[in-house]
Formats: sequence, C-alpha cells, structure tokens
Amino acid sequence: MKALVLAGGSGTRLRPITHTSAKQLVPVANKPVLFYGLEAIAAAGIREVGMVVGETHEEIEGAVGDGSAFGLEVTYLRQEAPLGLAHAVLIAREYLGEDDFVMYLGDNFIVGGIEPLVRRFHDERPSAQIMLTRVADPRQFGVAELDAAGRVTGLEEKPQVPKSDLALVGVYLFTPAVHEGVSALKPSWRGELEITDAIQWLLDAGHRVDSTLISGYWKDTGNVTDMLEVNRILLEELDQRLDGKVDDASEIIGRVVVEAGAEVTRSRIVGPVVIGAGAVVRDSYIGPFTSVAENCHVVDSEIEYSILLRRASIEGVRRIEASLIGHDVEVTPAPNTPRAHRLVLGDHSKVQISS
Repeated sequence: MKALVLAGGSGTRLRPITHTSAKQLVPVANKPVLFYGLEAIAAAGIREVGMVVGETHEEIEGAVGDGSAFGLEVTYLRQEAPLGLAHAVLIAREYLGEDDFVMYLGDNFIVGGIEPLVRRFHDERPSAQIMLTRVADPRQFGVAELDAAGRVTGLEEKPQVPKSDLALVGVYLFTPAVHEGVSALKPSWRGELEITDAIQWLLDAGHRVDSTLISGYWKDTGNVTDMLEVNRILLEELDQRLDGKVDDASEIIGRVVVEAGAEVTRSRIVGPVVIGAGAVVRDSYIGPFTSVAENCHVVDSEIEYSILLRRASIEGVRRIEASLIGHDVEVTPAPNTPRAHRLVLGDHSKVQISS
C-alpha cells in the first residue's frame, strides 16, 4: 500500500498566517500538523508516499525532505491549481499504479492514528473505505448516507440540505478501482473534481464501500479555533521536562516542557505548556494550553491558550489569550497618546480592538 498526502491547499481560512506559510506547516504543540500525519502513515507500516504540493511546494519540500526522517520515501507531485481531491488522485495515477492507497489530507489531525483502519482495509479489501464522524454543521463537509445496516448508500459534497450529520474525515482508503471512477468525473458546481463523486461512482457501479465511525478525536485544522483546540489536545499528553534553564525565582506548575536552550526567569508557567529551544520568558505569566516556539521572546507579559510561532516577540502586554501569533511578529503596548490605533495589517486580517 502507498499513501497519497495532499499538501497543496492555500489555507484561506488561516490568513494572514498562510500568506507567507503553508497551512500544513503551521505548528501545534511546536510541531507542524503535517508531521503528525506522516508519523501516523509510517506507524501504519506504509513506506511509499506521494505528496501532492502546489504553490507552497518549496516550503513543504524543505520541511519534509526525502521523508527519511519519518521512515518514509516521499515523491513530490505538483498540482498546478487546487482543483479538488479527486484531481489529486488523477495527477497521481502514474505514481499509484495498481497499488492500494490511503489518501490523507495534510491539514487533518486524528488521535490514535490510522493503523487500525489500514489493517481492517487490508483484511476486508472493499473498493473504498471512508472514515466518518458526527458534526454539528454537515454543510461544511462531504456527507455520507447510511442504510439501516450501516452500509454507505450515498455521498454528497457540502450539501445545503444534508441527509445526515455524518461527515467524511480526511482519510480515505482505495483499491485501484477508484481510478476508473475518477477518470469519469466532471467538475462539480464548485469547479472541482470531488472525491465524494468518485466514491458515489463506485457505489453506482456496484462496488463495496465500507465506513468507520470514529469515536476518537478528529479536527480539520483549517481555522484558528480548530488549531488552538488541537494544540490543547496535544499538550494534554505532555510529561514535564525541564531541559532548559529555569531560575529559582520562577514557578513551574503542572506539565511543562522547557526545551534545551530556553530560559525562564522570574516567571510563572502553568501547564500544560511547551517552550521551544532558544525561547526567552522573563517576568511573565504563561498559562495553560500555550505553545511557545523556538527563539520566541515573552517579556513582562501574560499569555495563555495560544500558539506563538518561531521568533515571535511579546513585550509589556496584558493580556493575550486564544491567539495565533505568526513568525517574527512583534507585539508591544500602544503609546498612551495620541488616543488612536496605528495598524499595519495584511490582507484578510481580523482585528478586535477595545476602544
């Protein structure tokens, strides 16, 4: 079995972070979300990975390399435009050959990995196997309809009137039978080749499509709220480790990781928190569910339930929470006078100001 990892999306819901960074490389618990997926693929015993990349291919390729760091062999496949999940399968046709494959969306996060799903597929070999989870608003997802026995009877992409609350999770397993369905597709109303339409083609052609309702945790990390939630889940698994410097005037409470090369001085850290290598925390409070990346500076400030990316600096600010702060950002107090806001903001930014 091979894996097809989709890492070509532009991440419009994470702008302005994704104006300069690939959405799959935005870190949770100080590790890019894409890496968790690659680790799950390797843990399932898969070694050959085709990675579909787009405009951010240089950044993705620079981070993942040849895949050897994950125990994988990665081949990069260029997608000139994000034309749908089934389009990714189409351009990977030669690479996939006649092998079974798992298709994994690179910005998805699944607690517990995919090894049980792969094992079941290997043992039972339906033409396709999908993962489902119950969601509050199915209109944002591909939606599956099941019969009384739990078999898949129909699928629809982002329906205005959903027939169930069962959304497709971003992991799919296929035999080569799916390629005939993909080659028969026409673009949907969204102008994309939909993988749900390819699976529906398999159903219409009499193929067996199995489903698994996951009871564990899944998130599409496509927006800030979900990124922070995944960060929270991962930090819950931390064990305390203080490899960096923590002075006697600081207070460390709970599951806190201070990486080697980080320095904590006269500060209070309430876990779960991770502080990356080279980071400096001084005269500050860092509260639960916060990830501070490498070489960040937090001085005379308070922050919790947030993600700071590499080299971000926060100085003299009370109080920050539920925030995603990008690379090389500087956050400082505004001057007391004149009483006005001075902003330099990227396209599609969202700012909340208390006046």
